[in-house]
Amino acid sequence: MEKIIQRIGQVSIPVHNMKGAIEFYETKLGLQQLFSTDNMAFFDCNGIRLLLSIPEKEEFDHPSSIVYFQVENIHQSFDNLVTEDVTFVGKPHMAAKMGQTETWMAFFKDPDGNTHALMSEVQIES
Repeated sequence: MEKIIQRIGQVSIPVHNMKGAIEFYETKLGLQQLFSTDNMAFFDCNGIRLLLSIPEKEEFDHPSSIVYFQVENIHQSFDNLVTEDVTFVGKPHMAAKMGQTETWMAFFKDPDGNTHALMSEVQIES
């Protein structure tokens, strides 16, 4: 079978308060806003575009999939976002260990109740 999917072009996150959502993703998470309209705002996340959008139809008005944001130091990133009043569901924890690599995660909520996560892959010293 021929390869059809090439890469992720953008991820959509439903929001209800565009102004509050823009402030959260730009100011608290530090993502670069590319452009916006009345009902949409686009952000760059290291080459993957995030689209914040007010749902056009009722069937699109539900929490989004979890977006896992890669960070270098999960504990420092967690502490920094807590000072920005980001609401976390729990503290950073190890989710998986694969060989010499531990995958750590910390889940948080955006202003619209969407759950996202910080993730960090930590090399273990032998």
